[in-house]
Amino acid sequence: MTAHADIPILRFESIDSTNEEALRRLAAGERMPLWIVADEQTRGRGRSGRQWQSAKGNLYATLIVEPRVSAAVATQLSFVAALAVHDAVAAHLPADRIPRLRLKWPNDVMLGAAKLAGILLESLASPKRKGLAVILGIGINVAHAPLGMERPVASLGLEPSDLPQVFISLATALSEWLARWDEGRGFAVIREAWLDRALALNEPISVSLNGSAIRGRFTGVDAAGALQLETEPGVVITVTAGDIYLDALV
Repeated sequence: MTAHADIPILRFESIDSTNEEALRRLAAGERMPLWIVADEQTRGRGRSGRQWQSAKGNLYATLIVEPRVSAAVATQLSFVAALAVHDAVAAHLPADRIPRLRLKWPNDVMLGAAKLAGILLESLASPKRKGLAVILGIGINVAHAPLGMERPVASLGLEPSDLPQVFISLATALSEWLARWDEGRGFAVIREAWLDRALALNEPISVSLNGSAIRGRFTGVDAAGALQLETEPGVVITVTAGDIYLDALV
């Protein structure tokens, strides 16, 4: 298994979490960028500390990069990664299913109303160097959809033997989108590309914030990547963190 742009890969049959291994490798001062890929995770995690079921057959991968940007600009990498996952997944879907492939703010990839892939972005001061390290954790349901989830989930329905090709598609696409992002200078291009693929754009949604729901129309994301929610005509609020739900599914 080789990655695009000659980025080294560490591959594990089983690991607690590829993001946790990324933290360990950073603490050890290893050279970046670096891919970490595992066949399974015993303590996979998603946003807000949620468990990410990580049985064999799906893709669990983390890319560590050290962009020369502020922490605020580094959050844009969630959109960069989402575009890369979209492209990688689209390369392995029948053409008639690709229009159903959408990006859900802030970091999910959906097939219709079901989650197909997720992204966990973590950033920290690089312990051995000046600047910032960003960990991009990516999970794609390649061979099967996890059971017992609160919300609908989907998979590509491929064979586990297809995992190397899906990873190559992901690594190639992420390298290309990182180049377009250009450490934030190209975020306008990233933002427009993301909006072209956005789920529920200009549709009614609910945003869960601190246990309460705010309803409105999803009108887009601003120049910093925050969600724009029109709660009544002419009134738009900015949401920097939260979970969104399609009103039809609430």
